[in-house]
Amino acid sequence: MAGEIPYTEIFHIFAAAVVCFVIYVSIDLLFRLPEKGGVRGADAIGKSIESAGGDLNGGFMMGNIVCSPDASAGTLLAACGVYTFGIAGGLVAAVLVFIGNKICYDKGYAGTTGAIVATFVIYALSEYAGFSPEQFIAGMVIAILVIQGISQKYASRLLGALWRIRS
Repeated sequence: MAGEIPYTEIFHIFAAAVVCFVIYVSIDLLFRLPEKGGVRGADAIGKSIESAGGDLNGGFMMGNIVCSPDASAGTLLAACGVYTFGIAGGLVAAVLVFIGNKICYDKGYAGTTGAIVATFVIYALSEYAGFSPEQFIAGMVIAILVIQGISQKYASRLLGALWRIRS
């Protein structure tokens, strides 16, 4: 088997990245993260991204992602939790995200909701669709990289456009 390219695994990782992206972006939009810099530092990050040519609302969401555990952190931690202990591990991850939010003086609804939703989605796709939880861990890293690591300017514009559609 050495030398074979695991096309099915590569496909599953990218499909998991899309699922994770949809989960965390839609939950963050639902909980209005792009509306304003909700936690300390998020406002400064949003304005900095705007001054670099990005979108202010997308920058606020990116600032909120950086400054407090949001749905992206919840999704990643849920994938790790499901990998280690199944549904119980994912729910423990949700509790840890909620505690992390409280440490950041954040209400914590987006992160906790993201962890809970991701727990059940990842578990279901792992049980019934041939995915594995570790593919979601890799997929979530890719999904976070798309928003935080490639281009803040263009990622913020994408998030800002999604925010305006939601509004």
